[in-house]
Amino acid sequence: MTAAFDEMRASDGSIRPAYAKLAQWLDRVPADVLAYRRREAEFIFRRMGITFAVYGEAEATERLIPFDIIPRILTADEWTRLAKGLEQRIKALNAYLSDIYSKREILRAGIVPDDLVFRNPAFRPEMNGKPVPHNIYVQIAGIDVVRTEADTFYVLEDNTRVPSGVSYMLENREIMLRLFPELFSGHRVAPVETYTDDLLATLKSVAPASAPGDPTVVLLTPGIYNSAYFEHSFLADKLGVELVEGRDLLVKSNVVYMRTTEGPKRVDVIYRRVDDDFLDPLAFRPDSMLGVPGLMTAYHAGNVTLSNAVGTGAADDKAVYSYMPEIVKFYLGEEPLLKNVPTWRCREEAHLKEVLDRLPELVVKETHGSGGYGMLVGPMADKKTIETFRAKLKHSPADFIAQPTLALSTCPTFVEEGVAPRHVDLRPFVLYGRDRVRIVPGGLTRVALKNGSLVVNSSQGGGTKDTWVLDR
Repeated sequence: MTAAFDEMRASDGSIRPAYAKLAQWLDRVPADVLAYRRREAEFIFRRMGITFAVYGEAEATERLIPFDIIPRILTADEWTRLAKGLEQRIKALNAYLSDIYSKREILRAGIVPDDLVFRNPAFRPEMNGKPVPHNIYVQIAGIDVVRTEADTFYVLEDNTRVPSGVSYMLENREIMLRLFPELFSGHRVAPVETYTDDLLATLKSVAPASAPGDPTVVLLTPGIYNSAYFEHSFLADKLGVELVEGRDLLVKSNVVYMRTTEGPKRVDVIYRRVDDDFLDPLAFRPDSMLGVPGLMTAYHAGNVTLSNAVGTGAADDKAVYSYMPEIVKFYLGEEPLLKNVPTWRCREEAHLKEVLDRLPELVVKETHGSGGYGMLVGPMADKKTIETFRAKLKHSPADFIAQPTLALSTCPTFVEEGVAPRHVDLRPFVLYGRDRVRIVPGGLTRVALKNGSLVVNSSQGGGTKDTWVLDR
């Protein structure tokens, strides 16, 4: 693995222009002041209840996601290039979903294998031939991006189901403004606070044709025991919409209503944070207590919009990811603006052989995995772990893809030993409405706090930091 690109320091040790004022500030501020501000930030997060639960732990205690107080900085030009690539990506993802649930031209062209669609557990046959409002499947995407050089960004993953983390993007900014006003005064930082306005505008823009001029939007949550419940309640509050559970909604004559103290009120758009399986016990899992009986009937009747649409998970499978350059070219007739990480599809015999030969140097991921689970980082794994994965690959090769170990860029991070570089990724949030694509300048930067670690997921010990895009 080559040396990581340092976003603050050039190879000769000089400070890159975007970080010049931050570097001067870090030189002036004592470490004990930074430590005190970090404790302040943790106190604020805890007081506000910004925690998450890690499933599978013996004791499901609520945890804080560690917050790093040193911002990550991108220039306006860097962001402009990145945003163009993200807009292209979400348009291609939507075109792919529209196609596989209707004409399937990409399958007939032999670009994507049939079984990657029809054997994909996230593919929903119930959506075959069923129109969705305005033909938009993914209104909200979290597209994970990593950087390896000054001008090189790779898409690591497309999150098209119910992407989370935007509350941390917004709260990280609020806390930085509160704790470090002097740092902001020396920079022209583009705002992210408009995200909830943009989200509400996007959701209203995709309301069904039968909706009134001012559509009613609700946010559907699985409830207080969900690990992302804080985010659900936070967003509902910021959006100014009702936070509802399945029991708060009912379907009558193929129309969705919300129970209120003044009687049923029609609902036009549901921003749902409930997985497909649990949305409607009459259509999917009959044992679901989280969904709304008859919701899919109302959806297919065109009387309610679900954001994101049912079946969008068929586009964020990691095996499908490997075809994204071809998908972009097929639907948009354009070269991809953002690179894909080179990917070996273990389902293909020649690819599997090469992966098995090079296992200690590769990253291996489950095609349907998430959160950093079920993943092998070869260069950092012991022999026993590598051999365990070798057996898994031989037993179920179609369940895995492999990629080279990228040298993720590093940013200055305040850790126990002081300010030191740590590897980062970025999750920008892309909104696709009937009128346009909206992307606030920034996103959720996740940071691997352990020295040398490439795993940034909060469930695996990673933290987050504020992402600054400098205005021109």
